[in-house]
Amino acid sequence: MTELFPNLAIAYGEIFLALGAMVLLMVGVFKKDSVNMVSWLAVGFMVITLFLVLGNGGEQRFTFSNMFVADGFTQFMKILVLVASGLAVIMSREFFKLEGDNRFEFPVLLVLATIGMMVMVSANDLMSLYMGIELQSLALYVLAAFKRDSERSTEAGLKYFVLGALSSGILLYGCSLIYGFVGSTNFTSIATALYGGEASIGAIIGLVFVLSGLAFKISAVPFHMWTPDVYEGSQTPVTAFFAVAPKVAALALLARTLYVPFGELSSSWAQVVIFMSVASMLLGSFAAIMQTNIKRLMAYSSIGHVGFALLGLIAGTTDGLKGLMIYMAIYLVMNVGMFVCIMSMRRKEEGMVEDIGELSGLGQTHPMFAAFISIFMFSLAGVPPLAGFFAKWYVIIPIVTQGHFVLATIAVLASVVGAYYYIRIVKVMYFDDPVEGFVPQKSYAMKIIMTLSAILVLAFIIPQISRPVLDGAANAAQGLVQN
Repeated sequence: MTELFPNLAIAYGEIFLALGAMVLLMVGVFKKDSVNMVSWLAVGFMVITLFLVLGNGGEQRFTFSNMFVADGFTQFMKILVLVASGLAVIMSREFFKLEGDNRFEFPVLLVLATIGMMVMVSANDLMSLYMGIELQSLALYVLAAFKRDSERSTEAGLKYFVLGALSSGILLYGCSLIYGFVGSTNFTSIATALYGGEASIGAIIGLVFVLSGLAFKISAVPFHMWTPDVYEGSQTPVTAFFAVAPKVAALALLARTLYVPFGELSSSWAQVVIFMSVASMLLGSFAAIMQTNIKRLMAYSSIGHVGFALLGLIAGTTDGLKGLMIYMAIYLVMNVGMFVCIMSMRRKEEGMVEDIGELSGLGQTHPMFAAFISIFMFSLAGVPPLAGFFAKWYVIIPIVTQGHFVLATIAVLASVVGAYYYIRIVKVMYFDDPVEGFVPQKSYAMKIIMTLSAILVLAFIIPQISRPVLDGAANAAQGLVQN
């Protein structure tokens, strides 16, 4: 096997997780009341996979006929994907237990989606790119409609499926155009064919179609239309998962696709990415102002944050890519913490509540809970010295260095506008009249995740906390830009 596929060890993480998914299915089918066991096994498999990914080191290696690559960049992004997926499994346990909807299929679907995301991150060929996206997407379609007897959940799943199928068709058509005009699907071969020469109009059109398909996966404008409805309609653990892990994987894939095979066409794709970035920042900032549902607000927030993350790609430098990776690491922590808070918005009679007005007077009824939400809101707004400020700092400085002053100004103004709806939630909690309080969060796992997230957001300014992330991102970015 190793003779047929040299360097197969770099894919051990994906192979192990795929085998683990089969084991989880067997355990779930043949053992009664196995939800807790399947959930913790899923988390355990992801932890083992994390160590397998770390064991690869940062050296660039290829396998499966150069269709699969591992380097420092893939290692960094896979760690984020695995951490986000593992936390999503843990967060879902308490939620489904209280909802009376415990089913072992949920962690299995999360594991299958995670395998697809890991393949996306390591894709070095248009075929492996598409395979990873489809493996992820098929699992996500089911997750969106996981609550079968809910109209909202069914509607969310249907919308996501229809629009996702459309985006997959657009992506596949773009891949076929690139293959037809360049003569290869391999990223390395495409880069060689385009090096120092003029690309045909067909290849450029193909690239635009591929960009459109990937923009759907990251919820970038103008392919964002599914996000608010799917975020609101899906169950909260599903929304939390959608908000982080798939975006990390899709942005990693987008970065590799633009930097490696199409690095020579940066003048062609830079304008498209600039438009997506500006439009996403502005729409995310202004559209969220009128939202009353907190999950829908987080959907528009995620669209705006994707716009900021894209600034790292526009810079086209090592510092820009480093900024993108730092941004996604901090974005993961902020969103995970905030969604734990959203999942804690529960009353005995009503169950889960999602209206922002239900947070009225929370500072008086649940002061510690209100403090946690305030920390995450201020960080998402980019208020210094919280981690969210440094996330935006590390993506804006590289574009200023490259002379994109107008773009940097738009980013700062969009951040100021966005701060309004984040701080409005803080105002509701501390200055509005109290309403009925929430049921206290009893899950120790949820409390630990919420507390650690808040500590990391507050302590990112401390060099001992931030240095591993900054150094890891710098080393990983250096490898991808040079390639």
